[in-house]
Amino acid sequence: MSVLGKLLANKRAGDEGLAWNRPNLAGGSTFRITSPDFEHESHLNVIHAGKRLGGQDRSPALTWSPPPAETAQLLLAIEDPDAPMKTPFVHAVALLDPTLGGLPQNGLAADDPAPGALILRSGWGRGYMGPAPIKGHGPHRYVFQLFALAEPITTGKSLESAKPAEVLAAGRALARARIDAFYERG
Repeated sequence: MSVLGKLLANKRAGDEGLAWNRPNLAGGSTFRITSPDFEHESHLNVIHAGKRLGGQDRSPALTWSPPPAETAQLLLAIEDPDAPMKTPFVHAVALLDPTLGGLPQNGLAADDPAPGALILRSGWGRGYMGPAPIKGHGPHRYVFQLFALAEPITTGKSLESAKPAEVLAAGRALARARIDAFYERG
């Protein structure tokens, strides 16, 4: 076990800070999100992990059931509540066309996003950043959260430069969907 991982073993951001628990995003009904790349609460393949861990930073493919008919926009947020920080680490934020029924693998790439996806800032940079937990810190959960928004998101600045917290605070959910995965660095 890594010394740093051992020292931070009990330090975790926790679920409270997840987008899922924000009052503006906690509303309404639920719909279903799945992935052909992983089952709910299973482990992500190394291809989806960060490059420094030997992965390829490829976002998993996602599919979802139709959101409510009045959905103006979809908001996707991927967070790690097990990061040793005050708040969950944001691995991706994207605004999606409400007519989409899914994203292909690597559809959250900053330089080549899937059609209908506007890739926004994440924790460090833009686009999907794969799991890269501290060695020896134990398993980390990656929460893929999809929100059907009543109105398109606007912030006081351009969406491309807005911080994830600003984007997540700006929308109001009609419905939401969630799938969790795990990744652990040995």
